[in-house]
Amino acid sequence: MSYDARSMSNPPSSSLLRRGLRVIGVALRGAPVQFSLGIGLALVFAIATVLSAVVLGRVTDQVLQPALEQGLDVGSALWIGAAAIMGVGAAKAIGVFGRRFGAYAAQYHLQATYRRRVTRRYLELPVSWHRKHSTGELLSNANADIEAAFFVAAPLPMSIAATAMLLMTAGLLIVSDPLLAIIGFVVGPLVAGINSYFSRRMRVAATLAQQSRADVSALAHESFDAAIVVKTMGREAAEAERFRERSELLRDRMIAFARVRAKFDPAMEALPTFAILAVLWVGARQVQAGALTPGDLVQFAYLFRLVMMPIRVFGWLLGELPRAIVGWDRVERVLQAEGRTEYGTATPQGVGGVAVSTQQVGYQHPTGADAGTSSADDELAAALGLEERRTSGGNGASADTDRTPVTAPTATDDDTRGVQEVDLDVAAGRTVAIVGPTGSGKTTIASLLVRLLDPDMGAVLLGGEDVRDLDRQALAATTSIVFQEAFVFDDTVRGNISLGGPFSDEQVREAARLAGAGGFIAELPDGYDTKVGERGATLSGGQRQRIALARALVRRPRLLVLDDATSAVDPAVEAEILANLRSADLPSTVVIVAYRNGSIALADEVLFVHRGTVAARGSHEQLRAEVPAYDNLVSAYERDVP
Repeated sequence: MSYDARSMSNPPSSSLLRRGLRVIGVALRGAPVQFSLGIGLALVFAIATVLSAVVLGRVTDQVLQPALEQGLDVGSALWIGAAAIMGVGAAKAIGVFGRRFGAYAAQYHLQATYRRRVTRRYLELPVSWHRKHSTGELLSNANADIEAAFFVAAPLPMSIAATAMLLMTAGLLIVSDPLLAIIGFVVGPLVAGINSYFSRRMRVAATLAQQSRADVSALAHESFDAAIVVKTMGREAAEAERFRERSELLRDRMIAFARVRAKFDPAMEALPTFAILAVLWVGARQVQAGALTPGDLVQFAYLFRLVMMPIRVFGWLLGELPRAIVGWDRVERVLQAEGRTEYGTATPQGVGGVAVSTQQVGYQHPTGADAGTSSADDELAAALGLEERRTSGGNGASADTDRTPVTAPTATDDDTRGVQEVDLDVAAGRTVAIVGPTGSGKTTIASLLVRLLDPDMGAVLLGGEDVRDLDRQALAATTSIVFQEAFVFDDTVRGNISLGGPFSDEQVREAARLAGAGGFIAELPDGYDTKVGERGATLSGGQRQRIALARALVRRPRLLVLDDATSAVDPAVEAEILANLRSADLPSTVVIVAYRNGSIALADEVLFVHRGTVAARGSHEQLRAEVPAYDNLVSAYERDVP
C-alpha cells in the first residue's frame, strides 16, 4: 500500500471521525431494512430502560420507604409496582432481542453483499489489474477486510438508540438535580479526549494488522500452490521458516492492536464507575441534608447509570471504528479500481471460421506490484513501539494501488515486455502458426486475439468487428483459447469439459476423442464421472492439457487459439491430436502458438515473432530457407545439443 506513514501515525481526529461516519453511512444505506428493525427495537429498549428508572424511584418512595419506616400495608401498591417493573422488563427484553437480531442480520447482510460486489468487481477488472495483485491479497479483500469493515454494524443500532437514551436521561437528570447532573456530565469530555487519543493509535495498529493478514494469506496460498516444488527441492524447512516469520509478525501486530485496546477499554469502563461513586457520595450527603428523598437519589443513580451505558456503547463503537476504516479503505480500493472491460453489442457476421486481423497492435505489460512498503511499515511500527522484522525471502505482497502508469510500447525498446506494431491477416477457416523464441510475445498475441488483454494501440478485428465492440456472450461463443498451463477444476471429467454448458454426452465424448483424451478417460475408475481433485491433482500434465483442449473443442468456436496446448504430451499423442484436428470438420479459424515441427506443419502459414514484432511470415519451408533465426529455432529440437 501507498501510505503516508507520518500522517497515518498521527492522523487528525476530525478526519478519523469523518471517515468513520462515512463507513457508518455506507452500512446504513446497505442494509436499511435490517437496521430499521434493529434501531426501532433498540429505541424500545432505550425508552423502557429510562422508564424503569422512573418506576424504581416511584416504587422506592411510595412502596418500599413507607413499608420500612411506618410499617404500612402496601400489598396492592406492591403488586402494582411489581407489575410496572415486570412490564418495563418485558419491553426491555423484546428490545434486546430485536436490537441484536437486527444488528447481526445487518452485519451479515452487508458482508454477503460486499463479498458479491467485490467478486463482481474482480470479474469486471482486466487481467492486467489482477496480475498486479497477489491471490492472497485478493482473498483478504473479499473476506477479512469486509468482515473488519462491517463489524461496526453490530454496535450501531444500540449506539443510535443510546443517543436517544442519553438525551432523555440527561433531561431527567437536569430536572432531578442540576448539581448532580453537572458532576456526571464531566465524564463526557473525558471520554471524548480518551477516544481521540486512542483512536489514532488503534487505526495505525489495525492498518498494520490488516496488511499482515494479506501477506500471510498470500504466502500461504503461494506455498500450497508450490507444494510439489517445495517437496522435490527439499525446501520444507525453509518454507516453514518463511511462513513462521510472517505469522509471528502478524501475531505481534495483532498483539500491538490488542495492547492499545486493552488500555482503551478499561479506561472507558472505569470513568463511568468513578462518576457513579462521586454522584452517590454527593447525593447521599444531600439526602442527609433533606435536599433529596431516597427515591430521588435511587432514580438519579439509576438514570446516571443509564447515561454510562451509552458511553460504554459509544466506547465499543469507537473502538471498532479504526479497524472498520482500514477494512473499508482496502475494500473501496477494489470497488473503485480503475480499469473495466467494457463490451459492446456487435456480433461477428457469418458462420464457420472467423477472419482475424490486427492493425498496428501494441501492448506492453504493466509494471508489477511494488516490492513492498518497508519504509512505511517501519515508521508505522515505530509509532506503536513495535519493531518491524523483515523476512528473508518474503513474497513482498503489497496492497499498493498506486502503480506506474502503463505506456504504449515504442520501437526503441530493446527489451519490450509485450508486442509492438503487430499486423496479422488470417482468412476465415485458415490455420496459422505463431513461432518465436521464449519471451518474444507469442502468448501476448494469443491473449490479445481473444481479448484477455486490450491493446494499448491499434485494434484486433474478428469478422471485421473490433473485439472491444463485441457483445460479451458473442465473444465467448466465438473464441476459445487453450494455454500451456491447463487449469482443471475440482470436478468430474465431464464437468471440466462442459463447465455447465448445454452439451450432450455425445458432444463431450466427441470433443474428448478429438483432443486425444478418450482413451485415458475410459481407463479412469468412473470414466467421465471420475473426480479429478483440486487442480487436477490425480492427472498428469498431458492429461490436463487434453481435457482443456476438449473443453475448447466442445464449444466449436469460430476462432480456436492453442498456446503450446500440446507441450506436455509425447510426440505420438501430439501426432494423434493433430491428425484428429486435420480430419475434423471444425468450424474454426485456428491460431497455434507452437515450437514443434508437428504442430507447425498443421499451419497454412507461419508467423515468426521476434522481440515483440512479426519479423517474417510465410510457409514453414520458406521460412526455414530464408530466415536463419527461424531455422535455428525450429531445428534446435532435432539436433543433439551437447
